[in-house]
Amino acid sequence: MTEVASFAINYLQYLKPSGKLNKKALPEFAKDSDELIKMYKLMTLTRVFDTKAINLQRTGKLGTYASCLGHEASHVGVGAAMREDDVYAPYYRDYGTQLWRGVDMENILLYWGGDERGNDYKNAPNDFAWAVPIATQCLHAAGAATAFKYRKEDRCAVNAIGDGGTSQGAFYESMNVAGVWKLPMVFVVVNNKWAISVPIEIQTATETIAQKAIAAGIPGIQVDGNDVIAVRAAMEEALERARNGEGPTLIETLTYRLSDHTTADDASRYRKDDEVEDAWKIEPLLRFRKYLTDIKVWDKKKEEKLLKECAEKVDVAVENYLNTPKQDIGAIFDYMFAELPDSLQEQKEIAIEAAKHRTGGHH
Repeated sequence: MTEVASFAINYLQYLKPSGKLNKKALPEFAKDSDELIKMYKLMTLTRVFDTKAINLQRTGKLGTYASCLGHEASHVGVGAAMREDDVYAPYYRDYGTQLWRGVDMENILLYWGGDERGNDYKNAPNDFAWAVPIATQCLHAAGAATAFKYRKEDRCAVNAIGDGGTSQGAFYESMNVAGVWKLPMVFVVVNNKWAISVPIEIQTATETIAQKAIAAGIPGIQVDGNDVIAVRAAMEEALERARNGEGPTLIETLTYRLSDHTTADDASRYRKDDEVEDAWKIEPLLRFRKYLTDIKVWDKKKEEKLLKECAEKVDVAVENYLNTPKQDIGAIFDYMFAELPDSLQEQKEIAIEAAKHRTGGHH
């Protein structure tokens, strides 16, 4: 037989779990200590926020919540590489990326508190809402990228998805069309090893998620998803390719979900304790803090100050969330049609009237 094609998947890592450099030649942004500190601060804020959100859920002040614990480098590295006018199509735990792009913490809390106004990001108006249906955000991003190409705009679409989501048809379909049309977009797969209770070995027979790009005729790369420098470097290269008309890239960030899938899950039922303990030893904040300390731009005093500042910012966001007035009952009718059909207008009036009687005249 004659070999007609062969492929290789490369792995990228700059920071080892020890915090020591794996490569001597750093990308340009990583030579700027201020930029590194900015990324570290946002990763820390994301973790402090995440912890608070879980506590709010446990005390009945928030609905079911999807934690991002352990994903901070994968999220912040993606956000830091993007331009403001790019478009982001997230799945349901991409808070680090969204916070970098200007989404307010109270938006996140409103959303998980059951208030759709959380999806209306005033500081990131072009980004898509959270996608709980698995892989639909890939199609949204491909649609946005098609529009950018058609209009000849210098913009890219980026979508994120988990390892389990790559088994969905929508993931393959969007990657296929993006490859054929050379769309300006990047597919980011945050491989945290678990699709709820399904381990990666049962989810797919492929050795890597990155190699799924081969079927679409696009480049795929696997990155250490706990190394924010590697994630951002891979993203910058992929975005540059996309802007140059060279089409999409699939980036697999290899990380671990240190939390339960959501607050409705108990991961101890299906994961071994030693697996989780091992993952904590290589988590993203630990290694990045070690590196920043080693290059003498970070210390214990700065860490304590940062944690205090983060707690204060999160507390303000929580207060804003808890003090947000609830919407009128009629709001559930307001966002489906430009002009409400008569039948729904009638239902809206009935609902408002019923609410008045229940609350003694107040909506």
